[in-house]
Amino acid sequence: MTQPHFIVFANEKGGTGKSTTAVHTAIALAASGHRVGALDLDGRQRTMTRYLENRDATMRRLEKELPHAAYEVLEDESEQGLAAAIGRLGEHADVIVIDTPGRDDPVARAAILKADTLVTPMNDSFVDLDLIGQVHPENYKITRPSFYAELIWNSRTQRAKQSGKSVDWVVLRNRLQHIESHNLKRVGAAMDELARRIGFRVIPGLGERVIYRELFPKGLTLLDLQQLGEVGLGHITARQELREMIAGLAIPGADEVEQKVA
Repeated sequence: MTQPHFIVFANEKGGTGKSTTAVHTAIALAASGHRVGALDLDGRQRTMTRYLENRDATMRRLEKELPHAAYEVLEDESEQGLAAAIGRLGEHADVIVIDTPGRDDPVARAAILKADTLVTPMNDSFVDLDLIGQVHPENYKITRPSFYAELIWNSRTQRAKQSGKSVDWVVLRNRLQHIESHNLKRVGAAMDELARRIGFRVIPGLGERVIYRELFPKGLTLLDLQQLGEVGLGHITARQELREMIAGLAIPGADEVEQKVA
């Protein structure tokens, strides 16, 4: 049986739009014809699970079939439990999207070792950038990678030794403001410098838009709005952001996803 492609969303800081981005990625891939499994490792917050449960409820209420993913929340929070959950989802999936907790967690570390594509969403600020790199207070140059960057570096090295496969580490600049500022440029320059030093790619993620908060109670994504007849000008711009993000992730079959989102 072919091994699924693992996309792991990981960031030890909360409030970065990680679960929203994970759900949009899972549904975009499902819309392209992929068989998608979604695994929520945060048994307390359960944000991904709640999002997809809301989606199921909306489909029942509207009597409409929308692209969907098989999903479960990890109840047995151990490496054995993780392996068992991946095994169940992997029986019927060619892509598995894993949403990790916003904290240091041994099971999350084990999931990172599974990643083919590791996605770290970050708000566009020096507060969030500090997770992966420390900057000089006057010239904003990177002084050294932070603990999380070292953790990911070690995980990638360990995976390469175990499987001979490389990990594509992608940092998403999420919640980008739509107005240029000195801070925005400084964060971008520091992130690009750090990317060259420790080997990740930087791509734009999802902007700071009210629509993402409004979609959660219905479990909907930007992909669903046209089908439901709810598309406005702002939604079209947001869909373009999603299209660019999915293409930037460079997941196998992303070209098909791009056509679906466009």
